[in-house]
Amino acid sequence: MTPNSSAPQKLYLLQLSTSTVPFPGGRTLDMSMGCYLLETGDGRHILIDSGLPADYQRAPGSPSAENEKNVIEHLADLGLRPDDIDTVICTHFDVDHAGHHDSFTRAEFIVQREHYDLARSGYERYAPIRAHWDHPDLRYRLVDGDTELQPGLTLIKTSGHTPGHQSVLVRLPRTGPVLLAIDAVAIQGAFTPDRQASPVDEDEEQLRASTRKLLDLVEREQVALTIFHHDGQQWQTLKKAPSFYD
Repeated sequence: MTPNSSAPQKLYLLQLSTSTVPFPGGRTLDMSMGCYLLETGDGRHILIDSGLPADYQRAPGSPSAENEKNVIEHLADLGLRPDDIDTVICTHFDVDHAGHHDSFTRAEFIVQREHYDLARSGYERYAPIRAHWDHPDLRYRLVDGDTELQPGLTLIKTSGHTPGHQSVLVRLPRTGPVLLAIDAVAIQGAFTPDRQASPVDEDEEQLRASTRKLLDLVEREQVALTIFHHDGQQWQTLKKAPSFYD
């Protein structure tokens, strides 16, 4: 890999918030929200998801968020402005993943065609923040299935949580392959072939197929690190911006 390569050289984990979610029986689960920034050898910046919108209103009685810091603030801490982002990879259009898309009007957005077509059809799940992901100034490139976007960066179609959801495989020069499972497998404990769907997952059969697909990928590609997007306990152990994986 040469210094001028278009392959990713750094991966920043941008933690947007943490929360503690109560469960029946007195159990709690530590949750995290985040997005990701890649820096390539030729100085380009690729953002993966963008977090909750600034105007988001939490439902009454929902767990309060702590350690909140939005994607724009994270980028500023790294010396970057929204116009410095060249590409935004959209894993899906849920409210906590696509709420700041309209801040990046100079970027090219990349999403699975199935997901984009469903969202544009008026699908209720993605309607609340449509103004953010369907802004008229945004440019989308639609992909179909697993796609090598550029050297060291592969999109993995992982439907189930939503139709056309995508995970991301990043190959770094020192760390090796890193899998961003996103919401295909949001919690480490669910990374099993016979997992159960949660209330926010749309298709359990597809979800299990996508989980098995990622389990096979981890073994085949000798993945060094799998990041589970909402697993607050795991995120406590990870390097977070301004630190990075390289």
